[in-house]
Amino acid sequence: MLNLLAISGSLRAASTNSALVAALARNAPAGCRVTIYGGLGRLPIFNPDDEGERTPREAAELIDAVTGADGIIVSCPEYAHGVPGGLKNALDWLVSRDAAIAKPAMLAHASQRSLFARAALAEVMRTMSFALCEGGIEVALLGKKPPEVDGILTEPVSVLAMRNGLTAFAEFIRSR
Repeated sequence: MLNLLAISGSLRAASTNSALVAALARNAPAGCRVTIYGGLGRLPIFNPDDEGERTPREAAELIDAVTGADGIIVSCPEYAHGVPGGLKNALDWLVSRDAAIAKPAMLAHASQRSLFARAALAEVMRTMSFALCEGGIEVALLGKKPPEVDGILTEPVSVLAMRNGLTAFAEFIRSR
């Protein structure tokens, strides 16, 4: 069983990125379990002086979750052509740890327009030595309200796209 950790880079209550990672968890193919990391909003701002024995509990939980996962899925909105601060902060807590080194990772997108954030996030994650799986998953949810999002995420074509993306990611992980 592959254990995948999904992280939404959005803190919004009606986040399409959070809805997407929840749908990924519901639609995981056989042999995969997707767990959603929900502590993004509780992480303290990264400070290198707080590493080691001074690592805050919330950051240690993130580090342990990433370390224990077979792969990481990140779904990230785009703010001002960049990665939201909360997600970047979470990644900063992993920079000086072994958790990210060669850890398989895949990006999932809820917007077909988030090209700047995709590029920035991919660059950050490659720099941190994540093993980034090309392709990823995209389900166009931009501008949709929660009932519409739910409908799109349960459409057969969307479910198939999510399962195919997760299956490809699982194959990527197993091939390493």
